[in-house]
Amino acid sequence: MAVEIVDVPEARRFEARLTGQDGRGEGEGAKVAGFAEYLRTPELIVFLHTEVDPAHEGQGIGSTLARVSLDAAREAGLRVLATCPFYAGWIGHHPEYADLLYQSRSRVAD
Repeated sequence: MAVEIVDVPEARRFEARLTGQDGRGEGEGAKVAGFAEYLRTPELIVFLHTEVDPAHEGQGIGSTLARVSLDAAREAGLRVLATCPFYAGWIGHHPEYADLLYQSRSRVAD
């Protein structure tokens, strides 16, 4: 069984789909084992919530979701705002993705 990460923009999420013998095929027929919800603007992607089916926890599905979706953000030239605790923690453990993080440029002065 393999994991395929698919961006599903109409659902505003990346899905981790299981393909192969137990995953029931490829594409939309494959079993969704996890997802990462997001909001996206032309400049920014905000990762809001990540969920992995308890039957598939500990199999690297969340990490694969994070890596593939962050690589997609990099390729699209997007900044990343990780409000999801999983994404924030994952990026903290993978500093090669820290350059994607959104930095507020506004300055407040009294």
